[in-house]
Amino acid sequence: MCNLYRLHAGTAAIAQLFDAIAGPVGNLADDVYPGYPGLVVADGTVRTMTWGFPLLRKGRQGQPLKPKPVTNAREDKLDGAFWQASFAARRCLIPVSAWAEPEGNTGQMTRTWYGLPGDAPFAVAGLWRSTDVWGDVYAMVMVNAAAPMADVHDRMPVILRAADRAAWLHADRDTAFGLCRTWDGDLVIDRTRDRWASGGETAQARLFD
Repeated sequence: MCNLYRLHAGTAAIAQLFDAIAGPVGNLADDVYPGYPGLVVADGTVRTMTWGFPLLRKGRQGQPLKPKPVTNAREDKLDGAFWQASFAARRCLIPVSAWAEPEGNTGQMTRTWYGLPGDAPFAVAGLWRSTDVWGDVYAMVMVNAAAPMADVHDRMPVILRAADRAAWLHADRDTAFGLCRTWDGDLVIDRTRDRWASGGETAQARLFD
């Protein structure tokens, strides 16, 4: 599951790489966390959205609770009520330089980063929609993990080859679903000593639908 990723590129560079128009974008952090803004390519424009579809909940007394950002959509749930409309009509590209997973024992987990060879950002398949609580939001589509990372987590983002980006954005549902494949190319793995954020290991299960 991906609940942390980074992007080492500005709006203009992403617009050029993804053949899009650079929209108005403010300052963004290199590392992107759930519930915070990140860059996406939607409707031909590079723009900011909040990472995570809001999951609305109520407390035991019926009081509204703070929404939870659902950051990842499993490919086998894309036809479910939570994702169906966005998968049919609002697909996007998420520029990513690398994503992180927690590795190690509970309470001692460190960050392990995964990316592709080279310095250029790659495209992850995404969905987006407009909301009343956070404005426009997005989520990553996930599939079974590739063998090099399967010992750390059983899911990974859908990485789109450049030739498949247009189809993900514009093709029919069946064609788009066919692109939800486990990455079969090389992965660059960087195991660090950086501690995973406090509570990160439990957030993996919580921020998932």
